[in-house]
Amino acid sequence: MATHLFQLKADWPGGRNSEGFIEAGNLKTKISIPKEMDGPGIGTNPDEMLLGAAATCYLITLAAMIERSSLPLKHMELESVGHVDVTDGVITYKKIVHKPTVYLQPTATEREQEKLRRLVDKAEESCMISRAIKGNVDVELEPMLG
Repeated sequence: MATHLFQLKADWPGGRNSEGFIEAGNLKTKISIPKEMDGPGIGTNPDEMLLGAAATCYLITLAAMIERSSLPLKHMELESVGHVDVTDGVITYKKIVHKPTVYLQPTATEREQEKLRRLVDKAEESCMISRAIKGNVDVELEPMLG
């Protein structure tokens, strides 16, 4: 068993509407509460970072599965949307919807297309971030494949 450690350092100078700074490996950015939640909207925020973690994990996992399956990839991109509910002052990250667009080369067989359809679903189940948030945040897929 291998354990990988990731560290984050944060500076936060004051109250709710301050702006801080985080550093974690290659991630170095200002942070604050988003404008949508009556904050200053400077840098990034936890909502964007959770969405970014889920989206990049899904995309990289899918890319690795496509490569391991030797599918003839032509193009792949991803749009993801995070749904955050605020009810009676309680903020809840409800769901993330991944909208992958994946096109195989025109020479792809029907068998390869079917394999791609299976991998799109399997990547979401296999992604470590999806597994980490399972039971707390719903993750849905709306793929466009070709």
